[in-house]
Amino acid sequence: MTTAFSPYDLGSVRLSNRIVMAPMTRSRAHGPGGTPTELMATYYAQRAGAGLIVTEGTQPSVVGQGYPDTPGIHSAEQIAAWREVTDAVHAEGGTIFLQLMHTGRVGHPSLMGLDPVGPSAVAAEGQVYTHQGPQDFVTPHELTEAEIAETVADFATAARNAVEAGFDGVELHGANGYLIHQFLAPGSNRRDDAWGGSPERRIRFAVETAKAVAEAIGGDKVGIRISPANPYNDIDESDPADLEATYTALVDALAPLGLAYLHQMEAQGVRDLVVRLRKAWPGTFVLNPFTGTDPTGPEALTLIEDGTADLIAYGALFLANPDLPTRLAAGGPFNAPDPAAFFGGDHAGYTDYPVLG
Repeated sequence: MTTAFSPYDLGSVRLSNRIVMAPMTRSRAHGPGGTPTELMATYYAQRAGAGLIVTEGTQPSVVGQGYPDTPGIHSAEQIAAWREVTDAVHAEGGTIFLQLMHTGRVGHPSLMGLDPVGPSAVAAEGQVYTHQGPQDFVTPHELTEAEIAETVADFATAARNAVEAGFDGVELHGANGYLIHQFLAPGSNRRDDAWGGSPERRIRFAVETAKAVAEAIGGDKVGIRISPANPYNDIDESDPADLEATYTALVDALAPLGLAYLHQMEAQGVRDLVVRLRKAWPGTFVLNPFTGTDPTGPEALTLIEDGTADLIAYGALFLANPDLPTRLAAGGPFNAPDPAAFFGGDHAGYTDYPVLG
């Protein structure tokens, strides 16, 4: 029987198991110019027992940054610093993909000295954390046709930079209300040109970005994360018919690209859509199952055994348990994550969680 602890071939990469460390923003890129640090290398190397590590969201360009102390992959210094991370993970036998996250309208001028951008000049409701504390989201600059092309090119360049930095591949962040998701959702994308309106036009930015990145580094090194119906960052995908039409069209358009995987972060109440998208997707399907306010637990591993997903992604439980696959195989015990240390800080609540034995 196939279990979470069986090896898995992801493109040309052999994974030691089917347990994924989900991407998690930690805001500890305290090096010069948003560069990863030695502490970050330790953090990821500690978790190299994952079948696949997907890093925290990493901005492909200066204007793609949405939070303090998040890393980039758009400068020579950042590439060199990330190489220290990938070398550390590979030395422990791990596989690591870099998540490319352009936050779009989610951000603030105080973070980057630039106005955030988006598909439309529509501000998100709510606030973003900055070095000066929480501040209201601002109205983003609506991307022009030329700027959309530049943004797609930035993703492709960032993917090349990631390969240069030693990553085994990249994941496009098309979830959680960030730029790609903003184009997908009708509330944040109110364009009436070829990039907005119908589901077929709203998926265009995601598809063109995936195509460009696949052409840059090879489709077998590219995954994409989606989160249909996730309201995070003021995304509204509450129309069931539009939701199904949008994501069915997206999966159908991405399917011929030969991508490494489709990674769905499950929102509440959309398991039927999970099943339909899994059936429509011809390749590897990664699921981060919905568990409410609780971390994903060992019971999620049955989703591999019953065929719901090929790989299961763990977030907070992997944050607190560097040796999570070993603990899952043993049935626990599990360290409890410390929310106070999720974002920013030093080694506390980052690299000091104990391992079994």
